[in-house]
Amino acid sequence: MNAFEILLTASFWAAAIRIASPLIFATLGELICERAGVLNLGIEGIMVAGAFSGWFTVYLGFDLWAGVAVAGLTGVVYGLLHGLLTVPLGLSQHVTGIGVTLLATSLTYYIYRIALPEVTSPPKIEAFQPWSVPGLSDIPVIGEAFFTQTPFTYLAFVMVAVVGWLLYRTPLGLAVRVAGENPDALEAKGISVTVVRMGAVAVGSGLMAIGGAFLTMSAFDSFFFEMVNGRGWVCIALVVFGSWRPGKALLGAVLFAAFDAYQVRLQGIVEAIPYQVFLMLPYILSIVALIVVARRASYPKALMVPYRKGER
Repeated sequence: MNAFEILLTASFWAAAIRIASPLIFATLGELICERAGVLNLGIEGIMVAGAFSGWFTVYLGFDLWAGVAVAGLTGVVYGLLHGLLTVPLGLSQHVTGIGVTLLATSLTYYIYRIALPEVTSPPKIEAFQPWSVPGLSDIPVIGEAFFTQTPFTYLAFVMVAVVGWLLYRTPLGLAVRVAGENPDALEAKGISVTVVRMGAVAVGSGLMAIGGAFLTMSAFDSFFFEMVNGRGWVCIALVVFGSWRPGKALLGAVLFAAFDAYQVRLQGIVEAIPYQVFLMLPYILSIVALIVVARRASYPKALMVPYRKGER
């Protein structure tokens, strides 16, 4: 099989969709935060915390969906912490976000060692299994690639539609967008900018944590600390690539995942080039795409601008 034929195989696209799924959740979460005017650099640590809390819930004997719910609640807690420090207190969103990442990662490591002190290798759980969509899964190539995934993956794509509908078809979504564009106008309508921003950061952080939980409960069946591996930072770039729109962010996540799946397969074909070059490929291409798109991107005008009622 040559390099071009890889792109025509169902297994390649199935892998790309699977790799994209956690990125979709986390990118949507970051997008909601930024639409409300808050940059959340805690995303990397929140994904780690979500990956652990979801996995550990199932390890203790609870249902898989209970693990998803616990992961989401874990993200909400960290989101409220980040929101409290950056919205009403007006602290630096950059510094606070990095602090949340360090706190979430370190606390997760501590809890893991306390809960499982004698474990030398990560315990396994019964993760989500692929579910074939009747009728659609029988379509050649497309069926195997897109309609033979786990329920967790289907949920990721459903969330794109849900977030898009909420942001652009509901009064709540309008309030979130105005909070990131013109918070004075929102306050003039009698709606608290603080409440809207705090809520957006909490919900967005919950989605980030669910993205982390995907890694331990769908992509893999155990937890290890290196599994997030910079995906959070990639999602921040994907928000910019997607121009703060859910549909475009979905496209960016799938493209990055396709690059990632492609480089893995290229390693088995082109042996003369060191594998590190292929590992860099999706990140290099993402940076190039980001540079091209970012020059035309229209970001929320009040992004990273603290709001204090009555101040001009």
